[in-house]
Amino acid sequence: MLFGLPPMGNQLSIPKINQIDDHYDVVIVGAGIVGAGIFRDLSLHGLKCLLIDKKDFGSQTSQSSSKMLHGGIRYLENFDFGLIWEALHEKNLWLKLAPHLCYEDAFYLPVFKESAKPLWMLKIGLFIYDLLSGFQNTAHRLLGKKATKLEIPSIKEDGLKGAGIYYDAIMDDVKLTLEVIYDGLQEAHAQALNYVELERFTNKDTINDLQLKDCITGTRRTITCLQTVMALGPFADNFLMSQPNIPWSPKLYPSKGSHLWINKSVIDIKHPMVLNTIDGRVIFVIPRNNAILVGTTELETKEDFFDMSPSKFEIQYLLDSLNEYFPNKNINHTHILSNFSGIRPLVQDENSRGESLKRTSRVHHNYQPFSNLHIILGGKYTTFRVMGQEISRTIVQSFNKVFNSSLTKRPLRQRSIVLPFDNLKKDLTSMDLENIIQKEHVRTLEDLKIRRLGLRNSGHWNFSSSFEELYSNVSEEIKSNLIEAEFK
Repeated sequence: MLFGLPPMGNQLSIPKINQIDDHYDVVIVGAGIVGAGIFRDLSLHGLKCLLIDKKDFGSQTSQSSSKMLHGGIRYLENFDFGLIWEALHEKNLWLKLAPHLCYEDAFYLPVFKESAKPLWMLKIGLFIYDLLSGFQNTAHRLLGKKATKLEIPSIKEDGLKGAGIYYDAIMDDVKLTLEVIYDGLQEAHAQALNYVELERFTNKDTINDLQLKDCITGTRRTITCLQTVMALGPFADNFLMSQPNIPWSPKLYPSKGSHLWINKSVIDIKHPMVLNTIDGRVIFVIPRNNAILVGTTELETKEDFFDMSPSKFEIQYLLDSLNEYFPNKNINHTHILSNFSGIRPLVQDENSRGESLKRTSRVHHNYQPFSNLHIILGGKYTTFRVMGQEISRTIVQSFNKVFNSSLTKRPLRQRSIVLPFDNLKKDLTSMDLENIIQKEHVRTLEDLKIRRLGLRNSGHWNFSSSFEELYSNVSEEIKSNLIEAEFK
């Protein structure tokens, strides 16, 4: 893994709920990527901001993506050209701003005799994709059958016609969310708290009262703010309907997406692939470090949205889809390293009602029940920076400040101590763990393992020393600040 620079100064000192101020210019509720982006934007504009989340930062939908910054190749079918244009330009911006967290890669899209779109039609689509990027993407290519087999030896040969190759970006969704927050925290007037939930919201004309609760210690307190932003993702409807002081009706069309991490030795691929399933889904197969990511599903669900896991059906669906393309590999449950699920907060509107989930638009929507309460729903990870700027602009101007849309085009100033891609061969030490715990808002062992180290189980571990060995040498004083059990 690649190690970042040590945290700078004391900007990332971690406050407790009883140490925060009584009043803020803005409180942002929800520390997924959208809330993180708005928090950073407002902090860079000099506003006194507090960011809170009921769980760890980026621990729900924002850690459950397909790990891509992309325009959305499948949205060409929906003619969502505006969304694709915006997403491709944002993708290429982040390749420049955070090259330690994302990189461009070639995506292979195989075509078979029975495919809905032949190679000539695919070529047109890939040209449009490059066009919408302003030709910032590396140019697409087409391969014939023989060249495709050379590139992907294990792919099924029956009916194979060739493949299209286009370029998008691979990224680490959790690390990008965290570093966006860390960048906002470089401003002296900004604070962030994980495991702190909003229990009650009350609007009092120009002031909002917020009753907060620390979910680990149980400590409660009430603070006030002039503006409140709720970036709650898939949890928005349930929370807002529970608040008698907020007029709200359901807006979301929640979609469960599940992924598998499988052993990299199972399939001999060097670059991501795009698989079109019989039922019209798109599944990405993405090699990364010592594993391959496979996903995603897209199912309506009524489960509890927090800390989700794939169903047996979803796991088998993904395995069956892989075996359809790689029939000689017999990919099965023994090859799975880990899995994860999340909920996409798709928004119902007149254009999406009655549509299948795979055709529902990813355009975001803003709502304003009160003049100083802003709610953002929908959208996609890649466009998080621009999604929040309508709200950021409104809030900044309400403080008689000039809004500068280019502030968030600056590079992120604070790197994580452990970075996701294996570019340097440097081992991890117990001191590194101590620095992460002290500087990167770690409150539970799960935070440390999954979101700061990328360790879901031993199959994801790239270091010579075991985690248990390293953690045993962390000072007891530092360990005492950590909740050992996984927080649910």
